Amino acid sequence: MNTAGTIDRPLTHDPKKQAPMKPSTSEPAGSAIPDFTTTGANDSRQNRTREMQLIPEALARAHMHERLHEADRERLAARLASARRMQRRAERASLRARRALAMAVMH
Repeated sequence: MNTAGTIDRPLTHDPKKQAPMKPSTSEPAGSAIPDFTTTGANDSRQNRTREMQLIPEALARAHMHERLHEADRERLAARLASARRMQRRAERASLRARRALAMAVMH
């Protein structure tokens, strides 16, 4: 998609390279609020509108990203807890085996 600059990333920050200001044809000549538009301003308004429409999508994407990371952290924590349980079980089995061996050697 080939669009002009957006709010966050304007095409240029240099005022000399921006389109010159000219009076709007949509407003009557003596309107109370003078409105000056350029093609660049229209594009930025269009981009702003597009961004506003995409905000819920971006929020949903960020929310899903966070939920995936949260699920990964929970899975990692569960694996760690399981590994610690198995390690304790193995250590107890090892102690029982050593005791049994010691008892067999003594008798």
